[in-house]
Amino acid sequence: SEAGVQAQLHRNPMTAAVPTPSPFVASTRRFAPRLRSLFSTAAMSPSSSAIPVSSAVAGEEGAPPLPHSTLEVAGARRGLLSGFASLRAPYRAFPVLASNRHVETIFAAFARSLPDVRLRRECLRAPDDGAVTLDWVSGDDRALPRDAPVLILLPGLTGGSDDTYVRHMLLRARNKGWRVVVFNSRGCADSPVTTPKFYSASFTGDLRQVVDHVRGRYPQANLYAAGWSLGANILVRYLGEETDKCPLSGAVSLCNPFNLVIADEDFHKGFNNIYDKALARALRTIFKKHALLFEEMEGEYDIPKAANARTVRDFDEGLTRVSFGFKSVDDYYSNSSSSDSIKNVCIPLLCIQADNDPIAPSRGIPREDIKANPNCLLIVTPQGGHLGWVAGDEAPFGCPWTDPIVMEYLEYLQNEKNSSNKNNISYEQQNVPQTSASHLTVHVQS
Repeated sequence: SEAGVQAQLHRNPMTAAVPTPSPFVASTRRFAPRLRSLFSTAAMSPSSSAIPVSSAVAGEEGAPPLPHSTLEVAGARRGLLSGFASLRAPYRAFPVLASNRHVETIFAAFARSLPDVRLRRECLRAPDDGAVTLDWVSGDDRALPRDAPVLILLPGLTGGSDDTYVRHMLLRARNKGWRVVVFNSRGCADSPVTTPKFYSASFTGDLRQVVDHVRGRYPQANLYAAGWSLGANILVRYLGEETDKCPLSGAVSLCNPFNLVIADEDFHKGFNNIYDKALARALRTIFKKHALLFEEMEGEYDIPKAANARTVRDFDEGLTRVSFGFKSVDDYYSNSSSSDSIKNVCIPLLCIQADNDPIAPSRGIPREDIKANPNCLLIVTPQGGHLGWVAGDEAPFGCPWTDPIVMEYLEYLQNEKNSSNKNNISYEQQNVPQTSASHLTVHVQS
């Protein structure tokens, strides 16, 4: 099973009622000044030079060149990246940390700064009586216009609005005038669990309801979404299911495992067992808070196995795959992979992966399907670990290297959308009879 390990290794407090951090996390924060001093010295090391990686662009005839060749880039619209300011410099991984993918992953999980943002929580009831929560930036209903673009954020497995990588992206988008909302899955970030059913890599029903709810609240706004890890897998599956009826105007997938069978194979190798145990512990914690709901479950459920799971696979075997109708855990993984959805994506989609990701293996990326779909674009960095990307101007304690690229891409899509809308209005005005001018004005303003 794939997972956003940052969300599980490190739990941070939300400004509005969220659990306090563990003593370990609190002690990590106390050492932050020493770490900053240590790594500011390391930043001057010559080892911070970029590591060249074979660029997919360079090998394709007629492809517009990028400013550098430290990235693998593929997709029909790859040429637009050459105009992004955030991609004009080579990918420079932060020295020392980037020497090992596990070091980078764990450092980002425990030492990345947590932006202070006040959030307002909204609870949505699902058709099956389950519940999810939406965390909005407090005060944005008054501060932003109704047509401000909306960005929906989907964290990784057991992750939520109290995770550092989510908060950094939220703050960046909000500072650009975007309305941002975090979709917390059932049981995550203290979301209530009201039925004996959590969520899964295959289940898109809750996301569909969230998108419809947000669209209904802000009908004049363009909607976008960004997901990490498990959240990315769910997002891409949703896009593939919606095809050309998708109400989103664009999306971004980060650290997506894509092929869950491959991800599961690697998850049980070497140091990855540490992540597996950490994620299983997080799942057990959520489960035990709501164990009474599962007491009298019948059928193939193995509740003791889920309650005492030592691996994510144990939890999925005992509970998840049964809840969502799969005959085995292998059946669940093979039929929940978002790699099968890429060919059906009909809106602009940017996928960003790290070549050395220990949880979302590079060999699982559906490169050929991404190249074949004119709506998709892929960036693979040489380093980054899982949800790490400790690189760029704000490294090592600031936002991931990906955040500026994600925001530039979304703003590009928003500007493109606005330009298209203006052209459509202009075209309609040119083709409406003079006697209908007053009717046209009412139509445009509505």
